[in-house]
Amino acid sequence: MTRLAIDGGEPIRRDPWPAWPPPASPEQRELLIQVVDSGRWGATSGPLCDRLAGRFAERHDARHGVVLTNGTLALFVALRAAGVGPGDEVVIPAYTFVACATAVLLAGAVPVVADVDADHLHLSASTVRPAITDRTRAVMVVHLAGSPAPMDELVVLAGERDLAVIEDSAQAHGAAYRGRPVGALGTAATFSFQSSKAMTAGEGGLIVTDDDELAARAWSACNVGRVRGGAWYHHADVGWNLRMTELQAALLLPWLDRLDDEVATREAFAGEVGRNLDAWGGPVRTVPDPPGTTVNSRHLLMLRADSGTDMDRSWILAAMEAEGVPLDAGYPPLGGLPALDGRVRALAAPAARAAARDVFWVRQPHLMAGPEGAADLVAALRRVLGDRRSGTA
Repeated sequence: MTRLAIDGGEPIRRDPWPAWPPPASPEQRELLIQVVDSGRWGATSGPLCDRLAGRFAERHDARHGVVLTNGTLALFVALRAAGVGPGDEVVIPAYTFVACATAVLLAGAVPVVADVDADHLHLSASTVRPAITDRTRAVMVVHLAGSPAPMDELVVLAGERDLAVIEDSAQAHGAAYRGRPVGALGTAATFSFQSSKAMTAGEGGLIVTDDDELAARAWSACNVGRVRGGAWYHHADVGWNLRMTELQAALLLPWLDRLDDEVATREAFAGEVGRNLDAWGGPVRTVPDPPGTTVNSRHLLMLRADSGTDMDRSWILAAMEAEGVPLDAGYPPLGGLPALDGRVRALAAPAARAAARDVFWVRQPHLMAGPEGAADLVAALRRVLGDRRSGTA
């Protein structure tokens, strides 16, 4: 057993991990220059936002796309366009980002926090069903870490109660469920282009849907209540200025042509890690995909340490950081966040609590590091967790 880096030993990895976002491509630079030189920087005066909306929707098997400022507001607009408002309830998962709850609050509705599946950590029919009441209007399904939620059972359950299904696909660009891209599996889907995401313009969001009326309402909500083709100062409904800019669209359009290759790189990294962890037989494994996953786009690689392992979570994070292979602690249970106290209805969530205790994340930039990076990750885990469990690797 070599000496741990946290105790003064040599770290497993000294090389830097890939940067994210990566340097701008020649195609991005060319489009950006075209936009800057044209002077048409806003979404209402240039063609790129419409082109991005159309191409992105087509890629995700949807008829309509609406671009806007960010992923959180995409959730809000999708909920509003689906008819969610004051007095309604929306079921959301307990293991997710706070924006799922705050978007519901912004719509004037009540987030109902349901537990997740104990194994794959997504909502399932069995975890959603106890959360449904006569006030429930929608279920917000999160495709966590790039893996699609088990949509068949969730869509069937929602159909029994006439509920909208909003797919939060912020981490799932390029993911697929039973051979279909995420996005057109429910009522509407939202995507984020924030800096950490698989496609990024620093910020940005997009809604896709097959519903003609919902798409029209979403577009109006993002364009101060206007109607497509209507008079400039005719405001048919209450809306806001939530428009994306042409500069953001210029950064995002070329990404569509390389997204599949980047997803394949991350998936290969995750596969290599999983095989090496299985060969080791130690106290850590990868979190499995939900049933029906065709493509996991691997925004994150989630690792789970055995709950019976005697470990100090903060020590493991510090020890892995010292080895040059940092991990992320992941989400705390959503229902326990101080900001949401008294603002949500939270069901018991033992699976989410267990995930907050046992699950660690490998962030997206690390997944772009290839086989050498995967080997370094497993070597660091073997050194740190092997030592922690038994004193040997």
